Amino acid sequence: MAVSLKKGQKVSLTKDNPGLTRVVVGLGWDMNSYDTGGDFDLDAAAFLLGDNGRVTGSGDFVFYGNLKHSSGGVEHLGDNLTGAGDGDDEQIKVDLSRLPASISRITFTATIYEAEERRQNFGMVNNAFIRICNENTGEELLRYDLGEDFSIETAVVFGELYKNNGEWKFNAIGSGYQGGLAALCANYGVDVE
Repeated sequence: MAVSLKKGQKVSLTKDNPGLTRVVVGLGWDMNSYDTGGDFDLDAAAFLLGDNGRVTGSGDFVFYGNLKHSSGGVEHLGDNLTGAGDGDDEQIKVDLSRLPASISRITFTATIYEAEERRQNFGMVNNAFIRICNENTGEELLRYDLGEDFSIETAVVFGELYKNNGEWKFNAIGSGYQGGLAALCANYGVDVE
């Protein structure tokens, strides 16, 4: 039975699942009935961070333009351009055993592509969630439903996997940002061109 998290709640992933190294992080969302004249294209991403909360280089940012981390520890499974259908809209595979020792956190985010031009924000997105599944068994281990707290934000930090005393834990963050992907990149130290 999956653990259902509330904002700010933390839960151990590896303590209750000894030997767990491979997980699939699924992010999903639905569009509400507002018509802005364009499709919604939400993009999931993962920022691989050190103890200082920043990336060590642009390769530590895994997204539709860089689908796989050089360690092989994080792989984005591709961009969903519409969010149509049930279940996960985008997935990111994580192999905890392949991550460099310098990586202590992986933050999972979603942004709205061309949000300003399309006049879109997360207030127009319903049923957003993040869930973590055991890649080997398919079992859902935890799930965090974001809720409807965002009206002007164009980027959301869903949650993060983090290392604590040799264990991997998950923190349900649910924080919104204005300024889309550029704001997230600046926050985590990714140089954007």
